[in-house]
Amino acid sequence: MFTRFSVAGCSLELLRAGERGIVTFCKTQDEKILSQLISMGIKPGTTITLKHKLPSLIITIGNTDLALDIGSVRAIYVRIIDNTIN
Repeated sequence: MFTRFSVAGCSLELLRAGERGIVTFCKTQDEKILSQLISMGIKPGTTITLKHKLPSLIITIGNTDLALDIGSVRAIYVRIIDNTIN
C-alpha cells in the first residue's frame, strides 16, 4: 500500500556503491566548488547514484557519469533512497 523510503541523510561520501540519494543541500564556503556543482547539475532535489568509490568517486545523474573530487563530495548532502525490494 505504501512505498518504503528512508529519511536518513548523510554526506555523499558515506554512501555505498549502488546506493541512491536525493541532494538535500550543498554545504561549502568555497564559491568555486559551489559553482562547479551547480554547473554539473548537482542541486537540491537531484537524484544521484553512487557508481563506485575507487579509484575515484563516480556518480550517475540521469544518464551521465561524473567524477568528483573530495572537496565536492564532502560538500554534498543527500537523503538516502531505500532501494530494498519487497
